[in-house]
Amino acid sequence: MHDAIQKADTLIEALAWIRQFRGKTTVIKLGGSIMKNEDALRHVLVDIVFMETVGMRPVIVHGGGAAISEAMDKAGIAPNFIHGRRYTDEATLEIVEKVLAGDVNRRLAEMIEEIGGRAMTLNFESTPVLVGEKLELHLEGDVVDLGYVGRVTEVERAVIENLCYAGTIPVIPSMCLDRQGQKYNVNADTAATTVAQLLGAEKLVFLSDVNGVRRDKDDAETLIHSLSASEARELITSGVIDSGMIPKVEACLETLDRGVQKVHIIDGRIRHSLLLEIYTSSGIGTQITK
Repeated sequence: MHDAIQKADTLIEALAWIRQFRGKTTVIKLGGSIMKNEDALRHVLVDIVFMETVGMRPVIVHGGGAAISEAMDKAGIAPNFIHGRRYTDEATLEIVEKVLAGDVNRRLAEMIEEIGGRAMTLNFESTPVLVGEKLELHLEGDVVDLGYVGRVTEVERAVIENLCYAGTIPVIPSMCLDRQGQKYNVNADTAATTVAQLLGAEKLVFLSDVNGVRRDKDDAETLIHSLSASEARELITSGVIDSGMIPKVEACLETLDRGVQKVHIIDGRIRHSLLLEIYTSSGIGTQITK
């Protein structure tokens, strides 16, 4: 009986958050170590189906770097990264489209359906919803050519929102089309950021392989649960936030400036990390707010 009452108490704690976020859009970026771990990925997708079931409107934007690198290795193509972005020639673009917008995108939707949810693949074979242009990377006054790498400038908002209204989870690969029909590879973090901005999302959640922003990057116990935008900028200036966490936090800050209310960075490898972050008072990651 005691265990049963504790379960009921947990549901009651979640009730206020369920009511607060009912009908609100949350963009969830999937990638990295989560995509490589089948068990962790399944738990994340169970959480996403739960979110949709209780009235939230989750939208998935995903990468697939590990699967792309594996396919390139099989094809005998050496990966080439320039300032953290994959140089994409025609042969690489073909592999990215097949693996990311094809195999990975369909597999995510299939897993959601297996769990009991409803999902729609929004890829080039069905309905592409990310419109963009070739990315120009400016470094020290020079323009660096990354090949067929793009950035998202528009989203087909009505398509995504209609699916959400119908109780279907949109699954969007991080690739875009320009107005002439050229396809581009897009960094998944920046794609998710732009989708959240252009949808006017309530939340953007980055599923990472760390538990959030830490005062000591090597000590998980120094997790910072909540940051304002100004506090986050101070931590970047002071060097507490450094290396690979800087671009992620800067993307969070840009997203807040564009109208998204909260951005979360959580460890997606923790079982039910999404539910614990969104539907409990303490959370398990870092939330950054205006």
